[in-house]
Amino acid sequence: MAFELTPWKPFRELSAIRDETHKIWNRFFREGALEPSQGAWAPALDVSETKDNIVVKAEIPGMDAKNIEISLSGDILTIKGEKKQEKEEKDEDYHLVDRSYGSFYRSIHLPQEVQGNKITAKCKDGILKIDMPKSEKAKAKEIKIKAE
Repeated sequence: MAFELTPWKPFRELSAIRDETHKIWNRFFREGALEPSQGAWAPALDVSETKDNIVVKAEIPGMDAKNIEISLSGDILTIKGEKKQEKEEKDEDYHLVDRSYGSFYRSIHLPQEVQGNKITAKCKDGILKIDMPKSEKAKAKEIKIKAE
């Protein structure tokens, strides 16, 4: 019985691993989410853009605004907080507990540079709305064409 020796080429394997890693990172950052969630639940987000603002809306039903923190570091917006569970009554027998509780954080990469000192946040009807004015250099400039 004859055995055939095959040369081992470790750099070919490392190259394949590097390529797969690049694909994962590129997909990860292209989708805009850095940290989807930490904890048992995380609020759903909408990120939109107007001519002058980046707007983030987060669903936070039943949460008190004092239990939410918002921070901006570079172009990363982070929302974190805690939804506390209501105190259980001793004489109640639960048939279903479907609501989520606990701490969370969401970090997202903003599509444009914003003015951090002019960010406003409001909470109404279970929706947290964060308005972030774009920086002057991030705003699109209209160029007029002169007819000759």
